[in-house]
Amino acid sequence: MTSPEFRSILDVTKPEWLDGLGLTEEEIPDAVIVEGSWWREERQAWRLGYLTEVRELGFPDIFWGKWQGKKITISMAYGAPRTVETINLFGFLGARLALQIGTCGGLQVHLESGDIILPESAVGLDGVAHLFSDQEVAVADLEWVGRAQELLQARDHTTYRGEHMTFSSLFAESNSMMAGWHKAGFLSVDMETATTLNVAASFGMPAVSLLVVWDDLTRGKRFLDPMTEAETAALDRANESVFEVALALTEQL
Repeated sequence: MTSPEFRSILDVTKPEWLDGLGLTEEEIPDAVIVEGSWWREERQAWRLGYLTEVRELGFPDIFWGKWQGKKITISMAYGAPRTVETINLFGFLGARLALQIGTCGGLQVHLESGDIILPESAVGLDGVAHLFSDQEVAVADLEWVGRAQELLQARDHTTYRGEHMTFSSLFAESNSMMAGWHKAGFLSVDMETATTLNVAASFGMPAVSLLVVWDDLTRGKRFLDPMTEAETAALDRANESVFEVALALTEQL
């Protein structure tokens, strides 16, 4: 009989997961990076272009590669239900760092497109985060948040640390919700961060989220609205930096 520590919540053993993924024990990733984005194909090609020895694993849209000698797994995981699978799987296998990247909606008037939010905590109203903790608020690893901030500021990015909201669907967000979150002091909102933080914590794995501000929800500016050239350039530069900094963080493992 297999010992409990080698069983996951689905009663699948570690060797079974490795076999399904097409990984050896020696190839278990050092870090797992997840990105919530509609533009899966474009972002996936962009991110994978940084890595060597890239291959898709046995489960769709989960890729393995190397960066500066570190083994990395990347998945375009849009929304908490997809994110939980990737973080849970590689946390169980023994990854040592979880990194959430993507974009978010700004909830405070001082935020500009291209600013970068580093949540210290995230309230999980995404329908998944609460399954992995009895605490309402998911907490990031503050040491790694500080490391991320240092690297981003060295690139001349404006960063903010603080409270963040994770909600289940941007289509279900109402004006009254956003006004309430703004008044409560939340910096931003996304669909994945709280789940990433809670699932990682359940495995004792440090986690940090690096989110680029896109729209300005408190001033009625939506992600569909046109942007100036300067705003577009700032957004693009920040989206590049959060991934490059995520990779740089893996070098510190």
